[in-house]
Amino acid sequence: MSETLFFVLELIGTIAFAASGAMVGLKKGMDIFGVAILGLCTAVGGGVIRDLVLGITPPVTFQDPVYALIAIATSIAVFLPAVRSRLERGSRLYDVVMLLMDSIGLGVFTVVGVQSAYSVSSSYSIFLLAFVGVITGVGGGVLRDVLAGDTPYIFVKHFYTCASLIGALLCSLAWMPLGSTAATLLGAAAVVALRLCAAYFRWNLPKASPSPGGARR
Repeated sequence: MSETLFFVLELIGTIAFAASGAMVGLKKGMDIFGVAILGLCTAVGGGVIRDLVLGITPPVTFQDPVYALIAIATSIAVFLPAVRSRLERGSRLYDVVMLLMDSIGLGVFTVVGVQSAYSVSSSYSIFLLAFVGVITGVGGGVLRDVLAGDTPYIFVKHFYTCASLIGALLCSLAWMPLGSTAATLLGAAAVVALRLCAAYFRWNLPKASPSPGGARR
């Protein structure tokens, strides 16, 4: 995969995830600093975890701050009165934009994780590639939800981690026969399509019913 395409994908994913994090901050009534931090952690959190798993130290985020700066700028843009007022007025608009941004970020960072694993590993085991892809895709969202005091999406929302896993596996398996560019686009498109279909058709994995006194134990 060309360096230009890789940069464009990371840029798209950073903006999408930063926007989703900032929107959660708005919903929680945070100030501009809290919104910016939540957007930043969502955008770069998965990449930091990925780099630590792959032994890339310091993580790329700290070597090149461009993605962090883009995430902060995106978060501040979401906080602007014109944008904030529209999102706060319409819950339907908020839900749609949040779904799109989160799905795009998940798809992009899943395949970026696979590409990163390919770039530093010579073993190319499917387990490693898929694991790193999923960690990169869901890591930022987990940090966002934990910092916001919510149950992470990966445990409760429409087919979230499964979509990332399927996309990572598709990307990994198609890498050699189709080439890196086609495999990357296929994997990202699969994640986004699965997330949108899951939200529309309300696909969910079986859930356990919480026990009445479970929270107090």
